[in-house]
Amino acid sequence: MLSDKTIQIVKAITPLVAANAETITRRFYTRMFEGNPEVKAFFNQAHQHSGGQQKALAGAICAYFSHIDNPAVLMPAVELIAQKHCSLGIKAEHYPIVGEHLLGAIKDVMGDAATDEIIDAVAEAYQFLADIFIGREGAIYEEQQSAPGGWNGYRSFVVDRKVPESDEVTSFYLRPEDQGPLPPFRPGQYITVHIEHPTTPTSPRNYSLSERPGVEHFRISVKREQALSPDAPDGLISNHLHDGIQPGHVVKLGPPCGEFTIHPETATSGRPVVLLAGGIGVTPLLSMAKSIVHANPEASIYFLQAARNSRVHAFADEIGNLASLSPNMHTRVLYDCPLPGDLENNRCDGVGFVTTELLREWTPYQSADFYFCGPKPFMQAVHACLQELGVDETRVRYEFFGPKEELRQSVAKVG
Repeated sequence: MLSDKTIQIVKAITPLVAANAETITRRFYTRMFEGNPEVKAFFNQAHQHSGGQQKALAGAICAYFSHIDNPAVLMPAVELIAQKHCSLGIKAEHYPIVGEHLLGAIKDVMGDAATDEIIDAVAEAYQFLADIFIGREGAIYEEQQSAPGGWNGYRSFVVDRKVPESDEVTSFYLRPEDQGPLPPFRPGQYITVHIEHPTTPTSPRNYSLSERPGVEHFRISVKREQALSPDAPDGLISNHLHDGIQPGHVVKLGPPCGEFTIHPETATSGRPVVLLAGGIGVTPLLSMAKSIVHANPEASIYFLQAARNSRVHAFADEIGNLASLSPNMHTRVLYDCPLPGDLENNRCDGVGFVTTELLREWTPYQSADFYFCGPKPFMQAVHACLQELGVDETRVRYEFFGPKEELRQSVAKVG
């Protein structure tokens, strides 16, 4: 356990750290990449370029410091990060590297205010949290290795086929090169794809599994990503997968990871399930829907898909066919930029965005469990709608693609 002195010191410096958190994390990444360039391979440079990774880490540090006397409240976040770490192959030996450069960044930014006493307290707090992560990640690695068909690290898979799902999304059907069994996974989980890019070294990428467990292949459905900002490149790996990876090619995959999951048996116990998908956020939710219908075709499911228009609307036929197998599966499609004829030809059910009124009228919001995934504006809007409806947070689950960030529009105050 942390000493009382450390807890008091960390709580005392929390406002100062919060005021400088992003400056500290920017300095931290600069120091770490310069001092230990080997760890750069773990980090998506597009997220570094956008500042998303720095903001996410700053938020995590502030959350930990502000709850230093009750770290149990952070355990859901610990599970999310531990799963991400295991997807990338982060091990116990990497934690001293992070600790060294984090303490160095705090010294650089806080200057004389970072006394030896403060640095010693932060070091103790860091090691306490690191030990929690190391323990949980060790357990995850053991679970992965011991599962039937499971593995650690990377395993070679052959691209069996590619299927265009829309103008932007292509599905890749992947089978083990060794023809061995696939491990079970929980609907909503992702796998890690490591690509040896022909020109640019890059980090592994996480892609949600868009098929249910129990079939003879993994399937990922990848959106061709455009640049996150005018001075940033297009998505390096997504474009390479679309253009350079063909049936017969071999890719390296990490085992399934992730805590944004649903247990189909639990989900079919009587409470309705509402799945709200924005854009490519449909992929984990489609795996969930298919798993629930497979477990119990009578289950009550509400599946809403938001897209720009029919040109980029993925899985329209697949979700329609799934709904035809389940008398209690309700679907709705919203386009916010419909093409001529989209509404008239019933390619969508409405035009616009998800609203509180729509969820009030269309979903059993008073009793349902909600799962949602999509781009940040979609997520913020859905979260705000559910709050307005009074949906308890215990019935709300969501997934960000990219660094975890605060959903609410206002910045949470640390105190």
